[in-house]
Amino acid sequence: MYEVNNKIADQKFDKLHVEILVETPKYNILNISLEKDAVFPEHSSPTDAVLIVLEGDIVFHIDGEPYHLAKQQSFNFPKRTEHWVKATTNSKFLIVR
Repeated sequence: MYEVNNKIADQKFDKLHVEILVETPKYNILNISLEKDAVFPEHSSPTDAVLIVLEGDIVFHIDGEPYHLAKQQSFNFPKRTEHWVKATTNSKFLIVR
């Protein structure tokens, strides 16, 4: 019933890697690693979401504006709004939606 795992720590930096960490009827948590200078291409979220940076630095682009986010910072964004992400260092972040 209870489980401790190392999925976040074990996720390697190899360009872009997306893994579903938690999936429930009410919310999902995506675990994302992005290698330095790699890009998570433009896309949108089906629901309102929050991005939480676990390690590294990223630039989150939305509505033509860049937002620099560093370790332990978070950023809320609305559903169906196109956005993309570039890593300035090897980075890991969660998307809760």
